[in-house]
Amino acid sequence: MSHGRRSVTAFFTAGVLAVPFLAGCGADEDEAGKPLAGQDIAPVARDLVADGSILKWAVDAVPATLNTFQADADTGTNRIAQAVLPSLFRLDAGGRPVPNPAYLESAKVIETEPRQVVLYKLNQQAVWSDGREIGASDFLAQWRALSGKNTAYWTARNAGYDRIAKIERGASDLQVRVTFARPYADWKSLFSPLYPKEVMGTPEAFNDEARRRLKVTAGPFTVDKVDTADKDVVLSRNPRWWGRSAKLSEIVLHAVPRDKRAEALADGSVDVADVDPADAQRIGLAAHGTANPMQGSGRTSVKKLRAWALAHDFGADAARAGENKLHKAIAEYLDEQLALRDVEVRRSLEPAYTQLALNGSEGPLADDRVRRAVARALDRKELARLVLTPLGLPAVPVGSHLALSGQAAYADDSGAVGGQDTKEAQALLADAGWVSGGPIKGAKKGEKAAGAESDREGKQGKQDRGEGEKSDGGRDGEYIVGEDDKNGDGGDRHLAQEGRNGGVPGAYAPKGTAAAAAPAAPLAKDGKALTLRFVLPSGAGSETLNSVAERISAMLERLGIRTTIIKVSDESYFKDHIASGDYDLALYSWPSSAFPATDDRPVYAKPVPAADGSVNVEQNYTRVGTDQVDQLFDEAAATLDEGKAVSLIRKADARIWAAAGSIPLYQRPQLVAVRKNLVNVGAFGFQTPVYEDMGFLKKGAKISPSPKN
Repeated sequence: MSHGRRSVTAFFTAGVLAVPFLAGCGADEDEAGKPLAGQDIAPVARDLVADGSILKWAVDAVPATLNTFQADADTGTNRIAQAVLPSLFRLDAGGRPVPNPAYLESAKVIETEPRQVVLYKLNQQAVWSDGREIGASDFLAQWRALSGKNTAYWTARNAGYDRIAKIERGASDLQVRVTFARPYADWKSLFSPLYPKEVMGTPEAFNDEARRRLKVTAGPFTVDKVDTADKDVVLSRNPRWWGRSAKLSEIVLHAVPRDKRAEALADGSVDVADVDPADAQRIGLAAHGTANPMQGSGRTSVKKLRAWALAHDFGADAARAGENKLHKAIAEYLDEQLALRDVEVRRSLEPAYTQLALNGSEGPLADDRVRRAVARALDRKELARLVLTPLGLPAVPVGSHLALSGQAAYADDSGAVGGQDTKEAQALLADAGWVSGGPIKGAKKGEKAAGAESDREGKQGKQDRGEGEKSDGGRDGEYIVGEDDKNGDGGDRHLAQEGRNGGVPGAYAPKGTAAAAAPAAPLAKDGKALTLRFVLPSGAGSETLNSVAERISAMLERLGIRTTIIKVSDESYFKDHIASGDYDLALYSWPSSAFPATDDRPVYAKPVPAADGSVNVEQNYTRVGTDQVDQLFDEAAATLDEGKAVSLIRKADARIWAAAGSIPLYQRPQLVAVRKNLVNVGAFGFQTPVYEDMGFLKKGAKISPSPKN
């Protein structure tokens, strides 16, 4: 669920979080629409699921902590919490919270004056794994740990808990009264997950003990062991679970690198894994059979074998290998392809979106006219098609920073900045003093020239960027879009390279894409060219992200804006560049929250100068914010009129669009490879997984085909 701080993710990583159903006066419910893509999990009735199997699930890494309220909690931490701890509210298919009947009989606001009071009535069967009833003492311990008043607790998130005045037992042990000091609209975000008082009761248990073990839990599964050596977390069926018994006897979360997941699925070491578009395409090819280049009459030439290896994305090393090694590599690949026939890709859209971030703290983008010109240069529909159409997913641009289609607060507010309009973008740039073809002082071909770019060079930045190295799209380094383009193709040469057979779907334009317009003369002001540093990750899985950046650069080049594309390691991308403000343009993703008034405020809050001269940006990595946006968030968080809260969130979003610090582009694809006989598992979309229903299909049972969105 939500705890007042969102996890930012690049396109190549996973990561997502968890408002009330907001209806009533002040907001048009129809604007929220429906989710663009539904779940794809092969749903079947529980009586068709076999009992007692073990599910092996690939994760990025063994979580550093089992405490979701700590700073280094990740998606693995959240997945474990969903399976082993109470969540009083779960998300439905529209990304809206609904009471979880396993733990709640009801939860509602029973008083608003003089203070807001929420009464929780707990399921009378709900107990911790040690047999103790879940009750007010657990709520009280969690509030005290997360209120922010005791700094001995190393908490990452306190939002909402800091508004509580007191917690007390209700009319019975099954009732909990929570009284708020200030009205709090997002009260449904609290106590999900709920930890036992054994974890929250002392700073030592919270800070240290809960990182590696949870002795007391209350879900369909318990944490059996965390094995860092084997890179496993084993969840076992909870014998004290009072709900529907889990079909699986164990869930093993096994750390597998993204580029090794197809191999792991083929050899059976995992049964389900999030995969990148390249592996999704490979699994799709396996279902139809893969041609063997070594079959047929006569001997296949090494040249043809190498061409086949390149076409099937073997990489340069395999393609340059000698004949014997090449034969062996191809044979292993074909064996894996045969094994992958038992696997399929289930697909939806993640509850997260990818955005173009514009650093407004200094340089040309500190001028809102330049930021708005960049926004008006983008054809967001084309960018959505670039990524999603090859994957068979709806290619609809995201129209809100604060919600996604289907969520209550969603409305397309992009009109506040305007759609793609070259003339309007040119007018904005001219008004800001940028002249087409103007003189550039001391300009040399390939030399960086823009704004604050030359002022922010440091030793670490130069090392990360591989200073002076021209990039061919596959190495760390940098290049200026347009200046290394000897073929006059407007920067799309790199996209074409990604479109080889066996390459990454989504990393090339769909058929029928119009040719790029001729680049405009460079813009200049005060002797400096308008060149923006576009910082990107270079690791495995970033191909699509890099291709989107290439297309954006080509769009900007039509205005005369040059971009220096800088590729850095995944490890330094956020820490050394995004968080520190060492970029002009960047691409990264935000999860969509069901509680935007709480979770999105730190992302768009106006940066505040600190006493030591630094600036507190919270999670606003673009450094663009306004007092009006902050006020709207505060009002939305404090109103208990749900319709009014939606209206305030939409007004805040329109102002965020107008400031043009970030431009939402498209909802991220969710591609999950699973064994074909695995059911109630896959691409969950918005909805919280139901772990007790997951399992393998009984022999002889069949999965009914479900309509694809």
